Amino acid sequence: MRRSTLRTAVAAVTAGLALTACGSDEGGSAGAGSDLATAASAEEAGGMEALIEAAQAEGELNVIALPRDWANYGEMIDTFSEKYGIEVNEATPDGSSQDELNAVTSQRGQDRAPDVLDLGTAFARQAQAQDLTAPYQVQTWEDIPDDQKDPDGHWVNDYGGYISIGCNASVIAECPTTFADLLEPQYAGQVALNGNPTQAAAAFSGVWAASLANGGSLDDIGPGIDFFSQIKDVGNFNPVEITPATIQSGETPISIDWDYLNASFTEDFADQGVEWEVHVPTDGLFGSYYSQAINTFAPHPAAARLWQEFLYSDEGQNIWLEGGARPVRLPVMQEDGTADAEALALLPEVEGTAEFPTEEQQTAAQQVVAERWNAEMSG
Repeated sequence: MRRSTLRTAVAAVTAGLALTACGSDEGGSAGAGSDLATAASAEEAGGMEALIEAAQAEGELNVIALPRDWANYGEMIDTFSEKYGIEVNEATPDGSSQDELNAVTSQRGQDRAPDVLDLGTAFARQAQAQDLTAPYQVQTWEDIPDDQKDPDGHWVNDYGGYISIGCNASVIAECPTTFADLLEPQYAGQVALNGNPTQAAAAFSGVWAASLANGGSLDDIGPGIDFFSQIKDVGNFNPVEITPATIQSGETPISIDWDYLNASFTEDFADQGVEWEVHVPTDGLFGSYYSQAINTFAPHPAAARLWQEFLYSDEGQNIWLEGGARPVRLPVMQEDGTADAEALALLPEVEGTAEFPTEEQQTAAQQVVAERWNAEMSG
């Protein structure tokens, strides 16, 4: 299995989000003319029964950039397909948020265009600005905090987690539990990020978490870059892109990544005789969510809306939880007793409360990383 390291939330700065419609068909998609294409809720679609019937009549759902080993997406897709009898077409599983938006524009009017999107929040906001998303409010809308969604439902945060430190304890005598530990000489050449922070959301967030651990803030990501420069200078930074294979082999035994991705390896690694530890560092608590959105030009508009309803249902939210991710409705589900208690108990322990960056803070941080990271970490 290979996790996507291209779930980009920062390339908007470096690539400018040039959403050119190369080879696009300017005509509307087959689904765009449907009444369902403008339905902003299940009620507007005639109710859930009518929405299900319309989605089943379409018979297909096109998804993109959803690795099956990412946050339990394999189970999510299979369960939805079996539950409703709808075929799910999976395109470019290791693609990036940028790839998703490119597909929306370049495949407009085609039956193979993506119906739904899973994006870094910065990209979701950009997609909305480009009129690429359709507003939709799921039935559990009131359970979702206001700061985790667009007011009209053009994008809605869904699952997320915290930056963590994963460690192959089979080759590391004493695993690090804080960012400060990563400077210790016993970790020479062993500390790796999930991609390049100028392109990958997980790596970018790892730098931001390091900033919080070293006197920085949501308004100042600079100390995080300084910290990784220190790790490089003492010989501990490993620029190799982490994968399950590099972790198991000991090439990249220390992985700075989302807790739900790191934690997802525990069982598989144990089967391979690898002892795997995951710690959410107390000195740099940083959390983030990924956003869901519906393509304005979705060829299967009913199935797209039914997919959203499923993702934000108790069943869908618990599937995220079973994958080690923290669903956006988790606080409400804990209160009403619908959260999967066994899956909840397996989440890595977190001390403290994370603050989430605003759009302005994220944009500013992206610019700093784009200007400094490659220049200071190359060579």
